[in-house]
Amino acid sequence: MGRRRTPGLRREEVAMLAGVSNDYYVRLEQGRERRPSEQVLNALARVLRLDDAATEHLYELAYPRPRPRPVRREEQVSLRLLRLLRVCDATPAFILGRWMDVLATNRLAAALCEGLDHKDNLLRLCFLDPQAHTFFPEWEDAAATKVAQLRAVAGTDPEDPFLPLLVDELSDQSADFVRMWARHDILPRCMERKRFHHPLVGELTFSYETFTVNSAPGQQLVVCQAEPGSPSEAALALLARLQSAVTPP
Repeated sequence: MGRRRTPGLRREEVAMLAGVSNDYYVRLEQGRERRPSEQVLNALARVLRLDDAATEHLYELAYPRPRPRPVRREEQVSLRLLRLLRVCDATPAFILGRWMDVLATNRLAAALCEGLDHKDNLLRLCFLDPQAHTFFPEWEDAAATKVAQLRAVAGTDPEDPFLPLLVDELSDQSADFVRMWARHDILPRCMERKRFHHPLVGELTFSYETFTVNSAPGQQLVVCQAEPGSPSEAALALLARLQSAVTPP
């Protein structure tokens, strides 16, 4: 995911194949060499067999774009976006922030996550919630995907003051996070397919569609959809009925 490393290559061999000195390559790895040329970046991407997402991440690290610096950790969701979220009442939908904070949910998304301890952030949910391995039947894949997405965010703004706090928190409490973070996989947020297990309605499989919120940089609207006519659609309808019985409209 993100990086397809050429098997068996040592650092010295990567440097030689990319046409740079070993000392220069070491300085690049350590962040002591600023502004490498596009020729060098393209050579490294070729030698390391980086895919498109990882190559873009490499360029982001080399040429970071100036970004407005947030002054606080909390992100605000506009009233217009909240109204749009409520319109999506037939399927789970939620708003994600820059650091995978769950900023807002509609009623079905809240019902899907009912009873979980770490619903405020998808990474905390994966790595710190004791029920995560049950909630995500394919936990390893779900967790690795979220770590790779966080790594992609880190590359777009390496000077972000809040991201290291989240990484440190997860690293202190989860050896699995440390293992996956060390892989340096890169995966932008995009369409996904995920399985969940809900204690009342059983397994559900959703495709995720992610929409960037242009008016709020870093925020995204995520909409989950069950395949029409599938057992997941029936389970989702049952979940909606149960949720409506508990919380009348």
